[in-house]
Amino acid sequence: MTEPIQIQLKKGALELCVLALLARGESYGYEIATTLADGVEMGEGTIYPLMRRMQNDGLVATRLVESSSGPPRKYYRLTASGRAAYVAQKREWRAFTDAVNQLVGET
Repeated sequence: MTEPIQIQLKKGALELCVLALLARGESYGYEIATTLADGVEMGEGTIYPLMRRMQNDGLVATRLVESSSGPPRKYYRLTASGRAAYVAQKREWRAFTDAVNQLVGET
């Protein structure tokens, strides 16, 4: 059985959303997950594997910061490769959405 189109669209845009959040400044995992859950309704189960992959791909770097209210927090920030990926993906997203909007009659 295939996933509903809404889920496929969200998964396709998720990396761009994470890159956009981190382009604003570094953030810790739970904060990223909460922002994305609120904004595009994607759960933590989808976000954390993506964050690991982005780290393995060299798009983000991490650092651990001690927390007074629990375990250390892992903060993520864009690398130079991550910033380049963000610019490229944003350009591709705009071209794609412009083309789709033209096809469906939106301006």
